[in-house]
Amino acid sequence: MEALDSTPEVRARMSRQKSRNTGIEMALRSALHAAGLRYRVHRRPVKGVRREADIVFGPARVAVFVDGCFWHGCPEHATWPRRNAEFWRVKIEGNRARDHDTDRRLADSGWLAVRVWEHETVEEAAARVDGIVRARRREPAAKKRGVAAG
Repeated sequence: MEALDSTPEVRARMSRQKSRNTGIEMALRSALHAAGLRYRVHRRPVKGVRREADIVFGPARVAVFVDGCFWHGCPEHATWPRRNAEFWRVKIEGNRARDHDTDRRLADSGWLAVRVWEHETVEEAAARVDGIVRARRREPAAKKRGVAAG
């Protein structure tokens, strides 16, 4: 789908937006590594689910997604462009729906999707991810898969 009404300047700026290895993503990975956590980057956590997480902690079954405030419709910082408004509303709402579907599909497979907004401080985001990963590593495997113990 193309932004029909956008100016050449807007199209050029949008085409330069990185979708991987963004500044916040690199800083978060660095902080997590410094905290002693090891992970994979840009992987599909679940076979058959064509969604790639930014950071994947396999044994803990945690998939981290670093979401841009504009592209994913941040509740704090979302902006709705006036030019070609319908196109952008459909695009951003579609991204939100896909994110929700991804979270559900991962949860159905025993994974936890963690969403980090680009506006979050690296320290806060790293501490949150670190706590989640370490807690899930301590959980019995059956609980992570959603199997009742006993």
